Formats: sequence, C-alpha cells, structure tokens
Amino acid sequence: MPTLVESLQETLSMSQVTTNITVRELHSKDESYHAPVTPEVVVYPYNAQDVSEIKQIAKQFSRPVYPFGLGSSLEGLVIPTEDGISIDFSEMNRIIEVKEQDLLVKVQPGVTRTQLNKELKKYGLFFSVDPGADATIGGMAATNASGTSSVRYGIMRDQVRDIEVVLADGSIIHTGNLAAKSSSGYNLNGLFIGSEGTLGSFTEITLEVHGIPEHIVAGRAVFPTIDNAVEAAVSTLHAGVPIARCELVDEPSVKKTNEFSDTDYPVQPTLFLEFHGNEAGLNQDLAFMKEIVKEQGCEEIEFEQDNAARNKLWEARHNLAYAYIHGAPGKKMMTTDVCVPISELAGAIRHARKVVDDSMFEGGIAGHVGDGNYHIILMFDRNSEEEIQAAAKLNEEVVKYALSVGGTCTGEHGVGLGKQKYQAEEHGESLFVMKKIKEAFDPENRLNPFKLVQFKE
Repeated sequence: MPTLVESLQETLSMSQVTTNITVRELHSKDESYHAPVTPEVVVYPYNAQDVSEIKQIAKQFSRPVYPFGLGSSLEGLVIPTEDGISIDFSEMNRIIEVKEQDLLVKVQPGVTRTQLNKELKKYGLFFSVDPGADATIGGMAATNASGTSSVRYGIMRDQVRDIEVVLADGSIIHTGNLAAKSSSGYNLNGLFIGSEGTLGSFTEITLEVHGIPEHIVAGRAVFPTIDNAVEAAVSTLHAGVPIARCELVDEPSVKKTNEFSDTDYPVQPTLFLEFHGNEAGLNQDLAFMKEIVKEQGCEEIEFEQDNAARNKLWEARHNLAYAYIHGAPGKKMMTTDVCVPISELAGAIRHARKVVDDSMFEGGIAGHVGDGNYHIILMFDRNSEEEIQAAAKLNEEVVKYALSVGGTCTGEHGVGLGKQKYQAEEHGESLFVMKKIKEAFDPENRLNPFKLVQFKE
C-alpha cells in the first residue's frame, strides 16, 4: 500500500508535495508566542479539485489537515496539533475576476491584501479590510479580520458575498451568491467566516469592494492623557463624524514608533485619524473634528493630504509591532486582543494601563478604538517560566475584564490555541450549539482540530 506522502504525490504532483524539514518547520509556527509543532507533510494545491483530493486522502489515512496562508496569525491558528498535512495556499493566488459594475471581485485564497488593492486600483476601486499585515484573503476570511478601517467599512464578514468551500469529505459547496442581499436559507457566509479552517477550506472568495474616495485626509491628534484621547474618539463617534480610521497609540508605543520608523512625534497619547469623502464635506468634517478634540484637551492636531505623508503616518502605525520586536531581540511578542462596547472603552483602556503598570513588563496600548478593539503589546522571554506565567496572567486579566462588561475575548486575531479556555465563559450554552455544528461538518475532527471549538478532547 502506498504511504500518505506517496498517495499525495501520485494524486497531485511531486512538486506539490514536500517533506523537506526546512519547509515543514516554516509551517510549524505563526507570528504568535505558541510553541511550534512540525507537520508531517506540506502540500501546495492549485485549485479546488486539488484540495478536494487532499481531503479525501487525509480521510483515507486518518490524518488532520491544517490550512496555511502566510503564517501571520497571532493565536496559533495554523500550528499543527499532531501529525498531519499542512495545506499551503500560496500557489492559489489568482485574482479570478473583477466585476467593477457590481463592486465585486472574485479571488483565490492565497491572494494578499496588497496584491488585491494593486489590481483594484486600475478600476478605481479598493478593498477596505486592513489588518496591518499583508495577510492573505483566505486567512483574513478564516479569522474574520478587521483592522484600522473597520470603524467605517466594517469587518471581513461584512465584505464577503460568496465562498467556495471544500468540506471534510472533499465535497465542494458555495455559501452565497452575487446578490447584495438574500432572505433565502441559512447564512452560511456568516458561519464560515471566522471558522478558522475548522469547518472547511476556502478555495474562492467573492468580496465587496469600494470606490476610491475623491479625497483622503490623515492626521494626528495629541493629548495630555490617554483618557483624553479615548474620550475624544468616543465623542467623535457619538457626534456622527464619518471617520474612516481612528487608532489609539499610547506614550510607550509612540516612543517605539519614533525609534523604529524615524519619526519625531510627541511622546504623548495620540490618535491616528483618517477621513474619506469629497473636498467640501471633508472640510466640514475636519473643522468639526477640531472642535471635538479641543474640548478633550487636544494639544496638537495636524492633517496630511499629501499621499506620501499619509502613507508614512500609516506605515508607522502598522509597523508598531515590529518596532517592539526590534527593540527586544531574543524575546517573543504577545499581543492581547479584546473588544468592548464603545460605552465601556474608556474604563477598559484605564484598566489595561493599570494591568501593564502593575506587571513586570514594559508594554504599550494601541488599537482600533473607533470600534472598541484594543491591544496590549509586550515582549517576554519564552525561556523564562516566570515571564511566561506573568504574560499569561496579564492576558487573562484583560480578557476577564472585557467579558465582564459584555465584550469578547478576541476582536480580530481569532481563538486558535490561545483563547479556547474563554469560550465557555463568553458563549455559555451557545458553545454546545457550536460544538454540534463542528461535529456535523467534521465528525472525525480532522479539519484544524482542537482550534476554536472542541467537541473531542
């Protein structure tokens, strides 16, 4: 009888299957702090039929499968939990069709965010979800990614019109259609988006896109305290200002940004802002924004319309995680990720700052405060049991607070390996329903097993 690897090579091709230890080790980890686990074999499908045949072979040999995009996830979503097949979607990176009249685009899962927007720019369009990393569309759909622009354009789940999915038995289904709305059947798009590869593998995704705004203005607003900055963000939302991005960066994070990105921003709590619209409307919005932040003690506010200046500002914000990594060689980054109702945001940020100040770590707070999502960034020594335990305790305190005020344990990074222990507390009896869904789609527990929802221990 042929082995697992031989069966894969016979069904696909020799070039699509590898057991090279270096390649396998690259697929054993992501950007998270979780311990790596090496897969048995790595495969590179070209299309949905390849994925279907991989699933059938996995079933024949009773092996789990683990989807892999670029490995930029932050909660161990792509890390194997036992011997199995890592499915790398990097060869499935075609932009299949741009339907500019319908404001839709169909892509394979290995297409990256930057690649997609480069192509869409030719049509005067852009894809709005911006998690910072140049992640794949498949990975972003699997985690229900959001990021800096979600306050205006929504999260990944809001952008997906249809998905082609390969199920555990190799069958291929579509979850939606091209219509802007539907009252027909269950909402399978909503079910599969954010499922972290535990219900099926995405092979085509149809996305909603947007026209590039006539004018874009970015800016920074500097405040004396982090409370002032948060209250300014909340006041802006309450006032109905159509802000496209609203990001908080605290003092330690601004300092790291200056060191890494060669900027000279004041080392004070800062809101990074962006507005989209027509020129006349934007002038009114900016004037109104200045009044709002002035009432919250804003000490400096600057706006940039030049494209290069705007890009530099957002590049500095997106590189914040790398700034912390660069400043702590040999250490591993932990980024907490919770989301709370807007009304609870100020108290949540105060709590987060106290947790960091009371800990043994130097840490910064940043986040998409426009939608209540915030992060603590800290570096710890993975070889120190004391630091591992302290980092885990800090993370738990932040999550517990978020849950206590009606929030969630993860706003965008996903559950993966790191947030499973909070699922029962957050979802209660609903978790039982989720386990039944997982069991129905994957009765043998072979699709990214022991992630998100567990029905077998």
